[in-house]
Amino acid sequence: MIKSDYDITSLTTLGVPVKAKYFAEYSSVKELEAIMRTPKYQQNEVLHIGGGSNLLFIHDFDGLILHSKVKGLTEYRKNESTVYVIAGAGEAWQDLIDFCVERNLAGLENLTGIPGEVGASVIQNVGAYGVEAGDVIFKAECYDRLTHKIVNFTNEECRFAYRDSFFKHEGKGRYYVLRVCFRLTPSATGENLDYGPLKSLAERLGHTPSLKEVVAEINEIRNSKLPDPKVLGSAGSFFKNPIVRRRYYEAEILKHGYDVPSYDLPDEKVKIPAGWLIEHAGLKGCSIGGAAVYKKQCLIIVNRNNATGISVSALCRHIQLTVHRKFGVWLQPEVNFIDTSVHVEILGSGTSKGVPEPACQCDVCTSPDKHDKRLRASALIKTHGLTLLLDASPDFREQAIRAGVYDIDATLITHQHYDHVGGIDDLRPYCLNKRMPLYALKHVADDLRRRLDYCFREHKYPGVPGFEIHEVGNEPFYFSGVKIVPINVMHAQLPIIGYRIGNFAYITDAKTIPEEEFEKLEGVKVLVINALRYTPHFSHLTVEEALAVIEKIKPEQAYLTHICHDMGKHQDVSGKLPSNVKLAYDGLKFTVD
Repeated sequence: MIKSDYDITSLTTLGVPVKAKYFAEYSSVKELEAIMRTPKYQQNEVLHIGGGSNLLFIHDFDGLILHSKVKGLTEYRKNESTVYVIAGAGEAWQDLIDFCVERNLAGLENLTGIPGEVGASVIQNVGAYGVEAGDVIFKAECYDRLTHKIVNFTNEECRFAYRDSFFKHEGKGRYYVLRVCFRLTPSATGENLDYGPLKSLAERLGHTPSLKEVVAEINEIRNSKLPDPKVLGSAGSFFKNPIVRRRYYEAEILKHGYDVPSYDLPDEKVKIPAGWLIEHAGLKGCSIGGAAVYKKQCLIIVNRNNATGISVSALCRHIQLTVHRKFGVWLQPEVNFIDTSVHVEILGSGTSKGVPEPACQCDVCTSPDKHDKRLRASALIKTHGLTLLLDASPDFREQAIRAGVYDIDATLITHQHYDHVGGIDDLRPYCLNKRMPLYALKHVADDLRRRLDYCFREHKYPGVPGFEIHEVGNEPFYFSGVKIVPINVMHAQLPIIGYRIGNFAYITDAKTIPEEEFEKLEGVKVLVINALRYTPHFSHLTVEEALAVIEKIKPEQAYLTHICHDMGKHQDVSGKLPSNVKLAYDGLKFTVD
């Protein structure tokens, strides 16, 4: 049932070599539940894939890959104007299109030629030539991996948006799509002919085009611009077309002197073609290590010569930086980056006053060693193509410039003390065209709403950062499929939280850790934990207390952070610590597998 060390390269359209530690397929709920009862499912990270058309594996997957083989295409006629088609999630998307066209069922014909499987249409809200899957999806039947029940999501509950849905946010990783129900129109002619070259199709043919004629036209257009993934590996459109506020487009993007095309959207926003930005940034044909920008359509990255996940990722980053430098737009990948490693950068390792402290002439504060220059505590996490910020210290602006932080997907707050939230206002460059998700305990969220009320008003001043606050409890939660485990600790009498992501955990400002919370830290490979100094403090762990916690958790490596000048010089203290414990420092980078 479950295969080990399985090559899944053929299950992705990009063709980057990749193996999964474990691999399993199921064709029914009964088979799925049998897999879920196995230790290999319960003790490993699990990733559910479809046709692999929008996946980039950076490394081999150290977990279990699940793939649906749920089949079936069934037609139900409700009346003369409405027909429902129910498709199994494991059906090839093109097979569904062909099924509908043969039966003169209109609504999906514009989406011909898109690689992948039916289940992904709900998650990705695939779209092309003026149509999105969400326009005709009536219902999605899913398996809830937490409650072990089958649930149905209406179109509204799927929360479809441009290349987006509920299943890419709160629902990511929790629900497995089993079947999709589409509401279509009995018709032999095309329903959506207002997009680009389709506008002139009727005139060129001399009659209203049939569904087959629409499919033939779109296939011809796609074949002229897009590579066949069976011949030249690609993941389809690699980047989303950026959506920005109109005032930002007019004031910041057009100032670069280019007549950047745009398409009007509701709520004073515009959509900009990413392919145009990439081409006019001079990147057509640009390549890194076998990965290249496709010359016929710059929105595509192709596997031209044995590309690896790392080379594709490097090319993506080069494109993002170049386009941002030239046009002031940060491109977001449409492709999902699969990287179970957790990449950590310590932005700040100092205590509330930082090191050196103002007006202090001690040996540490006057030390020329860069390791003794400590900004206030904060960290940056990169995993699965996401960038997460742990606390926004008052020094965040300086930290972000030094670290080259161009995009942040979400911010995780440990508690409300100023040295951990004083830089929230400096997050505004990352909120220009979106509301950033911000996770915190309820009392912390309430405090932030009060102290930063101008960020949460209905009518905000232009340029003010905007946030979506999510209140964290004691249970794990998911952000874009990444599991995040809150670690509840006490800062003297104040409840605060640390966070575990994968095999990495970050705890700061703790004095005590409740016994039951240690279960959440079992198996952690790398731990970052606060250790203020050697002498006692009423609300912070000392070095001796931190070492006792480390000995209990037994990580492979631990770093001490939130350090004050009383600790002593970095060089002097480092030699006194156990072999698996080091002092963190600003700019420290490491990867946790």
